[in-house]
Amino acid sequence: MLRRFGIDRGKTFLLFVGRITRQKGIIHLMHAIEFMDKDFQVVLCAGAPDTTEIAQEMKEAIARARKLRDGIIWIDEMLEKPSVIQLYSHAAVFCCPSIYEPFGIINLEAMACETAVVASAVGGIKEVVVDGETGFLVPLKQMTESPFEPLYPKKFARDLAEKINLLMHDEKLRERFGRAGRIRAEQKFSWRAIAQETKALYESLLF
Repeated sequence: MLRRFGIDRGKTFLLFVGRITRQKGIIHLMHAIEFMDKDFQVVLCAGAPDTTEIAQEMKEAIARARKLRDGIIWIDEMLEKPSVIQLYSHAAVFCCPSIYEPFGIINLEAMACETAVVASAVGGIKEVVVDGETGFLVPLKQMTESPFEPLYPKKFARDLAEKINLLMHDEKLRERFGRAGRIRAEQKFSWRAIAQETKALYESLLF
C-alpha cells in the first residue's frame, strides 16, 4: 500500500490525516514544512476540501513546499479505514495541527497504532494526548471566537516543526511515546473502558 502512493519504506515519515478544512489546521502544517528538517518524508492524507478556495490554497501550498524539499506525498483522497491504519502504523510521527477540535479522534487512532503524536493544545485534544507522555502538545494563542485562527501563525508553524523535528530524530522517544499512547488508548478510550465508566456512573446515581 505504501508503494502505491510513492512512500519510500526505507525512510521515516511524518503523517497527517484529515479533511482539508480551516479547523484541521493543515495550511499551518504546510507552513511548518519550511522549518522542518529535510531527511524525512511528509505524507499528507488529505482530501474532501470544504471550499474551492481552500482547495486552491492547498494546491499552492503543496507547490511551494515541494520547491523547498523532496519527499512530500499528497494523497488527495479520503482512504478506507484499513489503508489509514497502515499509514498510522508505519508513520514515525503523526501530526494534528487543528485550530478547533472538540475531541480529535484521529489522535486516538494514531495512539492506538503506537504512533507518537504532535498536536496543537486545543479543545478535546488535551484530553487525549498527554504532553511528554504520549506525544507533544504545541501551545496555540488564538482568536477566542470563530474562525479561531492563530494570533501568531508563523510562531505556531515554527513550534510545530520544532517538536516534529525533535521526535523524528529520537527513535527511542518515539517508541516510548508510542507504547504509552497505546496503553492510554486501551485503558481510557476502549469500548470496555467506556462501558465500565458508564456502568460506574449509573451505579453512583442509584445510591
